Amino acid sequence: MDFTRQDLFFDGDGVKLHGWLYRPTEDAAESDGATPAPARAAILLSHGFTALMELGLDDYAKAFAAAGFVCLVYDHRNWGKSEGFPRYETHPWVQVEDMRAALSFLRTLPGVDPERIGLWGTSYSGGHAITVAALDRRVRCVVSQVPLVSGERTFASWVPADRRARFMERLSADRDARARGEPAVITRPAPSGSETEEWARAVDRAGVYPNALTMRSLELMRTYEPIDFIARISPTPLLMIVADQDTQTPVAWQLEAFALAGEPKRLITLKGRHYDPYMGLLDQSIAAALDWFTTHLG
Repeated sequence: MDFTRQDLFFDGDGVKLHGWLYRPTEDAAESDGATPAPARAAILLSHGFTALMELGLDDYAKAFAAAGFVCLVYDHRNWGKSEGFPRYETHPWVQVEDMRAALSFLRTLPGVDPERIGLWGTSYSGGHAITVAALDRRVRCVVSQVPLVSGERTFASWVPADRRARFMERLSADRDARARGEPAVITRPAPSGSETEEWARAVDRAGVYPNALTMRSLELMRTYEPIDFIARISPTPLLMIVADQDTQTPVAWQLEAFALAGEPKRLITLKGRHYDPYMGLLDQSIAAALDWFTTHLG
């Protein structure tokens, strides 16, 4: 099935969020005439910690739209063309609220069945998908791919114990500097030779990855524990896709979270690292998610 993609902005609680809306082409043709387009199931997608929707989400949305779903992909506030300040700041709880605003926007669109909307999130937004599905019964099914499930433990795994006290001092100094009106301190999330840099090089076809993140984003991550919400998702169907060599959001914690989830649920384990579902395992990760959405959204 062919599809169209529309560039748009929508309201995220007073901030304009940038998105792409995918529709089956036959819906666009019908909506131009006297017969309205059919009300289709829809999927809401967003990316991870420092990622933009140009970095691989098009691949997922195209596949889902070709299968007959309406899809909305968007960038979180402070990122890409979405509004928000400070730039390159990732605030988990604000992003959770923005995801719920995106869900509201999607439910209002003509040709979308508001009772058949699924969430797809990956990495950091995989944690958001867990949290939002637990809090918002408007979500009918959810796919959480290589999710961050514990911000505190992930922070500890990223910052070695012998450097943690000094790092925390830097975070406090950044807070004080902001209070004096100074700009936010920026760090590079994809240093040379890192697994994150390898992923960015592979998927950044348009050369848009900023390789920038506010220091405060790391402090904010420590407040975020999607694992505390996962038991509340049921009876909403949950698919978790994990990578068995994931050290970015360590797979052991993802499996711990999955064990806490109620039914219906399914676990798909891919053989690879954190970023491989976007690269060499892309076809497998798409197929697993598409099967789940087809089963539970119709």
